Amino acid sequence: MEILKIPLMIKKDYDNLIAEQYVSRIAFHGKHPYIAPFIYVFDGKFLYFLSTKYGKKIELIRKNPHVGVEIENISENLTKYSFVTLQGSIQEVTNNNEKQKVKERFVNMIEEKNLSINILAALGHSPEEPIQAILKEDKSFVWKLVDVINITGVKNP
Repeated sequence: MEILKIPLMIKKDYDNLIAEQYVSRIAFHGKHPYIAPFIYVFDGKFLYFLSTKYGKKIELIRKNPHVGVEIENISENLTKYSFVTLQGSIQEVTNNNEKQKVKERFVNMIEEKNLSINILAALGHSPEEPIQAILKEDKSFVWKLVDVINITGVKNP
């Protein structure tokens, strides 16, 4: 009996998956691998992430920016599933114009997806603040996935 290999996705398919989703997992290098969830936005070329300005992830990024990012779409009963992994480096966005544009994309995505205001806590803000606080206050780091060396997307047959 042959082992069934899960089909690979073509670029168009994994770009669509990345564009449709908004939650990822990032694996960082440390003594042991460290994985954390991040919401993201995709501009068609780069993945951008927001994070608090504290925590283990910041220490690990500063030591080694090489990461693995995973994005998935899985139906409740696993009838359908697809996922993409990207290996690259995470870099802080320091250009103020780029940061502001990315933050605007996040505000728009949060509003369009009707996400809970509780997501603000993961971005360094109180859930009691208005969503627009992301644009007005500098409580979050903005990160960009760069130097991607490998992208693998798979989906069920």
